Amino acid sequence: MRVNHTYGRGGALAYLAAYDVHQAKVFGRCEPTTGIGPFMNLVTQVMSQEPYASAKRVFWIVDNGSSHRGKAAAARLTTGFPNAVLVHTPVRASWLNQVEVYFSAVQRKALSPNDFTDLCQVGNRLRAFEDRYNATAQPFQWKFTTSNLDDLLARLDRHAADRPEECLPRRAA
Repeated sequence: MRVNHTYGRGGALAYLAAYDVHQAKVFGRCEPTTGIGPFMNLVTQVMSQEPYASAKRVFWIVDNGSSHRGKAAAARLTTGFPNAVLVHTPVRASWLNQVEVYFSAVQRKALSPNDFTDLCQVGNRLRAFEDRYNATAQPFQWKFTTSNLDDLLARLDRHAADRPEECLPRRAA
């Protein structure tokens, strides 16, 4: 016997979040779509609160998504919030952005398995996870100092000097 199954898509929900690395605090919001408007809604949500509203500078570390890419995005951000500074991660290196670690935890711990009946349920699960995260998370204690970086770079330079043939590009045969 052959059985046909139908799959009904329930739509999509965009979850945008900002992460304060000093406080280990997430500011999230659900939007019906992504884009400039939803991104600026997130920025406004954060920048209208203290200590961000009166801070000398607030760095926004972002990937190269279309809603916050390029000079126009940086100008839009500083026009609305003069103390905001947009910093882009290198292309294909969004893992350098700490909010990406949070998004990974959201995917593993809140959205899997994907057993939601509607978008309202997805939004509720995201907000509940964010609330729990904010209640329990601690700032990451960085142990890698600028001195450690200098030492690492010096070791890499010595290694490259010892093996100059390995540093040259290979020729195609």
